[in-house]
Amino acid sequence: MEINQELKLIDGEFSQTEAMEVLNNVFSSKIQFHQMKNFSSQIRFGKEDETSVTRISQLKESLEIISQIIKEAKMGNGKIEITSMVNIRFFNTEK
Repeated sequence: MEINQELKLIDGEFSQTEAMEVLNNVFSSKIQFHQMKNFSSQIRFGKEDETSVTRISQLKESLEIISQIIKEAKMGNGKIEITSMVNIRFFNTEK
């Protein structure tokens, strides 16, 4: 059995302040998730969770890019459109 579902997470136009708040909250939440996962790995296994460490770096880099885009939008006094979809796929690996 396989299930595919696509869900809207963010869809709309935002002021620069709203856009920064929404995106910062989403990315910060993911960073916090991976920090906790990494911390748990360090406590339980005595080593870092390499996937989480990599993801934290990528997410922080994305926040920097977002910040630059917001700065440019402020200079142009424009609105920001954000769309984000979540794709969920479930499949059974048992035969």
